[in-house]
Amino acid sequence: MSRDPEHRASALMVHAHPEPASFSTAQAHAARESLVQQGYDVEFIDLYAKQWAPVLDRGEFVPFDGPFKPQREQWNAVKGGLLASEVEADLQAVFRADLLVLSFPLWWFSLPAILKGWIDRVFVMGGVSGGDLGAFDQAALTGRRAVLLATTGGPAATFTRDGAFGDANDFLFHINRGMLEFVGYDALEPVLTFGPAHLDDVERAAALVDVRRAFCDIDDRALAATSRSRTVAGNY
Repeated sequence: MSRDPEHRASALMVHAHPEPASFSTAQAHAARESLVQQGYDVEFIDLYAKQWAPVLDRGEFVPFDGPFKPQREQWNAVKGGLLASEVEADLQAVFRADLLVLSFPLWWFSLPAILKGWIDRVFVMGGVSGGDLGAFDQAALTGRRAVLLATTGGPAATFTRDGAFGDANDFLFHINRGMLEFVGYDALEPVLTFGPAHLDDVERAAALVDVRRAFCDIDDRALAATSRSRTVAGNY
């Protein structure tokens, strides 16, 4: 990706691990340091530290009659400038960033609930896709990139096509395609550390070096194993 020399690149990192001393947290900070060294402005959101409330419910919207339809109320809040303050703040952080980094441990082969709840509340209908916007190439975040920075419980051999769990890309597809690309991002190849709990100190240090290298080369990183050529008819 060529970068405009007059534009200072920006990144938003959204981190979801409950333990500040975890390897997941260490690799998030390693990635942030690497981006800063390249000249990125980096905003860092630690969801557990800020005690982010992950549940999307009617309580965050102005009172209304009838059944609760989350996407309808999100769209109404966007149009009326009535989003909850914490949602509006993080949504604006999303729009400030050229690069979104989602940092998390792979739990049950997906996102931790607190990070999924951040997606539920911040990727608002009518704000990033849907409403007056479309999806994928017609969504609001086109021209931006996103990457998953994750750890797994099992070793690399278990996350291959013939391994016990299957290809890691299969587990991450719904995030890359259904969350990131859906709202317009170019999803990059994930940065994964396999089984850090099974590594010794030397191996963990080497893994952090690999993370730093990956983010040092983030502007040239390949796209994730999803199909950007798929077309979706209609608006959302």
